[in-house]
Amino acid sequence: MPQTISSTLRNGLPVHRIGLEGTRAITILVAFDAGARTERPEENGMAHFLEHLVFKGGEKYPHYRDVNETAERLGAVLNAFTSHDLVAFHVTARAEKAMEALDLLSDFAGRPILDAEELDRERGVVIQEIQRYKDQPASVAADLIDTAAFGEHPLGRTVLGPEEHLRTFTRDGIVAFRERQWSGSRGGAYLVGNVDHLDDGAVAELLERFPTLPAPPSYDPAPALRPEILVEERDSNQSHLRMQYQPKIDVKNPAERAALKIYSTLLGGSMGSRLFDEIREQRGLCYSVWAVDHAYADTPILQLGSGLESGKCVEAYTRMREIVDELRTDGPTEEEVERARAYASGRLVLSFENSGAVARTAAYQSIVFGEPIDPDAVIRAIDDVTFDDVVTVARDVADTLAVACVGPHSADEF
Repeated sequence: MPQTISSTLRNGLPVHRIGLEGTRAITILVAFDAGARTERPEENGMAHFLEHLVFKGGEKYPHYRDVNETAERLGAVLNAFTSHDLVAFHVTARAEKAMEALDLLSDFAGRPILDAEELDRERGVVIQEIQRYKDQPASVAADLIDTAAFGEHPLGRTVLGPEEHLRTFTRDGIVAFRERQWSGSRGGAYLVGNVDHLDDGAVAELLERFPTLPAPPSYDPAPALRPEILVEERDSNQSHLRMQYQPKIDVKNPAERAALKIYSTLLGGSMGSRLFDEIREQRGLCYSVWAVDHAYADTPILQLGSGLESGKCVEAYTRMREIVDELRTDGPTEEEVERARAYASGRLVLSFENSGAVARTAAYQSIVFGEPIDPDAVIRAIDDVTFDDVVTVARDVADTLAVACVGPHSADEF
């Protein structure tokens, strides 16, 4: 069982030290409740843009070359991500380099220069990133289903934002967003893995480079799912289909989130799942078909997807929807639940061999859901799910869904 020691710094930032036995690596992750969900309409894309900009340098490492070359000299892997939920920066290094890695991360993320010239240069880079996504039908479908399900709510907007926003963002606006959202009280620092080489006093000093900021305003509550159908017509042989439901679970309840995980696994999360077996193996309608669950801070989603020959898209859509209906009315079998539970828990255990996966899970537990940090509790929640728990989830997936598709189709086909 990982040992977690938590404290709070003078700037309000919680620090969680999570020791894992049997590893020679450490991951240091700093995250804030400052993802795309927290943006105002005119700011859409700013959280992700800011994530890019801080890598351009801080006070001690003032140039992007200083940041990149220092990481390489440490033999460290440096990265970040922005989702609707969070923005996070992380570095994984050999344990002996822990303090040097923290020095680097806390400098550029905690006190970034945000140089105006670099801002203009990076603006073009992110616009190219947006254009690249537009060239990928699967990425377009992923964004389109969010819009179909949530409309103009922040959860319905893209994380990257529209190109026109990137052209208008100013340094003052970006700094204002950071000062509004990057509050220690809505964030956390996670030091996960081999923690034997950490100096607690120096850890606090380095992490207090993040400024003391007031608590951010609360985000807009998630709306009910909209049963909208959105199609981006493209003259192509392949179609990319997305279907989204809103399961009836309490996302603040780890046991209910675990039950949804097992349901999505038996539905379309493995090669033994119903969707994979019937849509791909028996009917040969596609190469890729899947189901995945996700829990935002206040709403769950269940998403089904497939990439397939356009002529088979409507048939696949119809049968995928029927399979959800059958699980609602007839329920899964006990054997399906047992197999899905074993598969889901096994994948989780294997992922937790990676210190970065543990750090990311800890960030979601504490920041998104306000729960105590305990990676083993996530595994136990999966193991403890009963057959009846999964039957309840299946029964409560209402026959209301949003649909998105990229391909040679019209909305009335669905």
